[in-house]
Amino acid sequence: MNKKSGSLISRRQFAQRAAVFSATATLVPAELILPGSASAYVPQGTQDTPKLTAQGQVEADSRYQQILNLYSSRLDDAQKADIKKMCDELQPTLEKIRCFTLENANAPALYLKPLVERDKKPKPPGPSKKS
Repeated sequence: MNKKSGSLISRRQFAQRAAVFSATATLVPAELILPGSASAYVPQGTQDTPKLTAQGQVEADSRYQQILNLYSSRLDDAQKADIKKMCDELQPTLEKIRCFTLENANAPALYLKPLVERDKKPKPPGPSKKS
């Protein structure tokens, strides 16, 4: 490979460095490899639930109750807590989507074009060649 500048490396060198880095990433703490990024990481279980409006909280609670009415016999307490958390986290996204205004004249972003199989008509017999 022709080296035009000192920053280019070969594919083989790149693969070797990537393999070494991925092998050592599990052994070395993240603070040593990427300083400052590990302190910003917050595990999912410790995040606070989003602040919802009164109407949003009612909607999230009703969604949670509907899921419990359908599937409560199949779920344990940990799964119920996860579902409650997901319902609360989903609500702000739904509110943002609902704020987007649409008019009746706006076309949908995706058109549904179903495939319809049509019977092929037999070809009409062409002029016959007689010799």
